[in-house]
Parts: sequence; C-alpha cells; structure tokens
Amino acid sequence: MRIRWPSRTRVVDPAAPPDLLLRGGRVITPDGAPASAVAIQGGTIAAVGHDTALVPRATSATTVVDLAGRTVIPGLNDSHLHVLRGGRTWTDEVRWFEVPSLAEGLARIRVEVARRPPGAWIRVVGGWHPGQFREGRGPTRAELTALAPEHPVYVQLLYEDAVLNDAALRACGITADREDPPLGTVERDPATGEPTGTVRGIGAFTHCLGHVPDLPPDDEVASTRTMLADLARYGLTGAIDPGGFGMSPEAYEPVFQLWRDGDLPLKVRTYVCPVTRGREHEELSGWLRHTRPGFGDAWLRHVGIGEIVHFGCHDLEGLHDFTVTDEARHELETILLDAARRGWPVHLHAVLDDTAAAILDVWERVDARHPIGTARWSLAHAEPISDGNLDRLRALGAGVAVQDRLVYRAADSAAAWGEAAVRRGPPLRSILERGIPLGAGTDATRVASPNPWVSLWWLVTGRTVDGGPERDPTQCLTRTEALDAYTRGSAWFSVEEHDRGTLEPGRAADLAVLDDDYLTVAADDIRHLGAELTVVEGRVVHVSGSFTGLA
Repeated sequence: MRIRWPSRTRVVDPAAPPDLLLRGGRVITPDGAPASAVAIQGGTIAAVGHDTALVPRATSATTVVDLAGRTVIPGLNDSHLHVLRGGRTWTDEVRWFEVPSLAEGLARIRVEVARRPPGAWIRVVGGWHPGQFREGRGPTRAELTALAPEHPVYVQLLYEDAVLNDAALRACGITADREDPPLGTVERDPATGEPTGTVRGIGAFTHCLGHVPDLPPDDEVASTRTMLADLARYGLTGAIDPGGFGMSPEAYEPVFQLWRDGDLPLKVRTYVCPVTRGREHEELSGWLRHTRPGFGDAWLRHVGIGEIVHFGCHDLEGLHDFTVTDEARHELETILLDAARRGWPVHLHAVLDDTAAAILDVWERVDARHPIGTARWSLAHAEPISDGNLDRLRALGAGVAVQDRLVYRAADSAAAWGEAAVRRGPPLRSILERGIPLGAGTDATRVASPNPWVSLWWLVTGRTVDGGPERDPTQCLTRTEALDAYTRGSAWFSVEEHDRGTLEPGRAADLAVLDDDYLTVAADDIRHLGAELTVVEGRVVHVSGSFTGLA
C-alpha cells in the first residue's frame, strides 16, 4: 500500500521579499555548488545563491543576517532519539554528556545537593561513559554517600549498571535480606551478602527509578520544552522518537501539549508501541484503530509503530545470547500483518544479526501477502548485520537507522560478537552501496548523548571513547555522506525526504549556522561543533555568539 499522507503545499511568491535573508556565509548545497545566501519566505526556502543575486530582494521588512563566513547546513534530524521519555525528566536530571572528568561530574551533583532539600532525589541516567573521564572510571558508592549523605543519588551507566549511595539504597528498600527485583540483580558482598550499591538489569533500574517521584504534569511539559530547546543548540531541527520501554499513551501528552500551544521549538515525529509484555497485539490494535500514521502537521506527526512491537523479539543491548522463539515470530507476524494491511510504517529494534534474520523472516512472509516496499519499514541499530541480511532489506525496500552506541560500548560488543564484527559495524559503506535508506542518530538519552556531532564524528572516523575497536576505514562515511544521513537520510523514515534535509528552493526552511566549518575542521574536532543560529520552518529557535541580538 502506498502511503498517502497529507502534506503542506509550499508556495513561494517570486515577487515577494523574503522574511529572513542569511548572507555572507558558506551554504552547503545538495550538488555542492557554491552559495553564500539563503532567502526564506513563509517557512520555506525561497532561494539559495550568491549575495549579489539575493541581497537586492530584501526590503525594510526583511530581517537580514550577516553570517560573516560561517557555514550553513540543512537542519540536523535525529532518526532515533527518545525525546518523549527523556523530556519528561530533563530538568530534574543531572547530565554528564561530554563531561571531561569525574570530578566535574561530581561537582554537578554537589550543586544539586546545595539546591535541593534533604530527601530529594538526584539522578544521572545514562548518556556517559568512564572512558570520557580523565580519571577513566565512574563514581563509587562511598563518593556519592560522602557527597550527599541526606539525598538519594542514583547514577546509571548506559544500560550496564547503576551505582546508588546509602540514602538511595534505603529509599529503594535494597537490603541484604530482600530478593532481587524481576529482570534485575543487586550486586552483593560475597562475604556478608550486603548490597554493594551496584545494581544491574532493566528490572533493577525500573525498581530504583520507580521510587523517584514524577514531575507534576505542567513541569513535564516545561521540561520537555527545555530539552527540545537544548537540542536546538546543537543544530538539531527535528527528531524521530522511536517509542520504546514504558511509552504509554500518557507519555505523549507533554509534547502534544506543546504542539497544541504552538510552542514546539523542534519538529517531532513519533512511533507508538506496546508497554505490557504479553499484551502487545491488544495494545497495538488500540493504537491502529484510533490513530493514523501521518496525523499531525509540520511540527508534530505520528509516523508508525516501533521500536518495540513484540517483547519476545527485542534483544536489548545485544550483549547476551538471545533467541526469537517460534511463538514470538508468530505473534509478531500477526501484528505486522495488521500493520501492513493498514499501511503503517514499522521501525524495529534489532541489534544482533540473528535477531535481524528472524525479523526479516517475518517481514518476507508479510510482504508476500501485503507488499511493504513503499511503507517505510526499517531496522534500528543492526551494528553486526550481515551482507545476506542487508540484501534481504534491500529486496524489501526497507531502511536502517544507525546510532553511535558503539562510541560507548565497542569493547563490550567486541567481547560478545568478536572484534571483526565491531570493526565492520555498522557496515555503513555496504548499506549505501546497496541503496538502502540510511538514517543517522544517537539513541539518546540512556545509551548515548543526544549530541549529533559526537555521532557525526563517529560516522566519519569510527572512533570510540571506551577503548574498544574502531570501525574499519572502508566502512566509514565521508563528511558529506554522514551529513546527508543526518538530514535527508533521516527524513526518509518520516516520509519527508522531498520536503526536508536539503537547502534548496521549495523545501522547509530548517537550517543551522555552525560555529566552525564542518567540512574543514580536523576530524577529531567534529564532535566539538555546535550551532550559533538554528532555524525551523523559518522561525529562529536558537541563537548564541554574535547572533544573540536576534533573540
């Protein structure tokens, strides 16, 4: 079934002056042709060219911005970023993204200890790795207890483990005589049986974080808006939220409230998914009956179902043996037949190649009954995917969304899959050579930082921060290819590649002006880039540096 989504018809009046004119810059165009100026009219790019041709179009009603030679790129678009879940607690968390030392990370906790009343929780929930710290290690229970004796402190490392201080252990009821939570483990001293302060597993994380009070609804809305505004500082103009654990219908309310208020600073695209193991078909049937893919507008739109469709097909971080059972395959097929019949896009988590193979078995059976070639089905992650499974993806017309998870866990993955798989993973060059749609992202905020420049650095260099194997250079992307994956490539997943992702007339006016030149900075400096000006639908959503006067 061909997707027929309502789309805005962008009309530009060649006789009308631009609302916003950026001049004197270096504009990255789709064909590489030189350009220095961008004219924007009514949220749409009206023209891209040279100052001599575009500056005369400006009138006294036009806002003219001199870029002073800065680089202009299409707005970045993360194809797999957990915005809705991360946004609800953004302002209540301490973030260690790109913090260079443990000392600075602990200093951030110290600030919160002074600011919050005794008994208030302080949490760091993922997005960092000890390899980024000068000390080369994470915090200890003793350090967190000394720093905050009266505040429960919880510090989670990716989905690997979490360290709690004494107050947090008490608050969570974790004691020597209490059993481990389902799907989680509590590390214990082998001599005494006392908890060491470290817990592991989804069940343990859920148990601990379940003791942290939720923010009031209005605060969740404000927190989500703050997160989106912070993302705009990177030059992000959009993000696709893939769903995931705990994404009940209520989890969507903060971003929908911002949309209703006309207060979204970024474009958000959403997938929907089940939340209860064993009730996947029932819960997704409700979404399929009452929601439609493509519902929304330029700022907010539902896309499809994912990244969880059936819990029996979800291989978590792909670091442990995992088998998709015959029962899980059958139930997945039942759900996906319904989705295909209704023309829904599907986005599925699959780390391991065997998991991808099992999912593709199901997809091929579904495709034989209801062709999915135009429905925008895709896999997420897929770092060790084989050439054979890539060929199957190509035959189905499906895509792959990749994230920089291996920046933080290449060493762990090499231990599980072998070094050769990690050095090839993900096989970016092999994906592009087959013409498979490729979108780039981060999988933030638990397993990675949301910083797109870290991901772009990784796409280009293949380097890591955890000491694990680097990607083989033959599987890395050029800077232009990586940028395309983060812009036009990501737009494919939300059926918008003809409206977003490039700077050319008639496209959405989504762009970023950078603080240095992406195309010429040293490769290791790509991860330190940022935006001084971010524009979405012609609206200025972020300014800094010399552009602060536009605020």
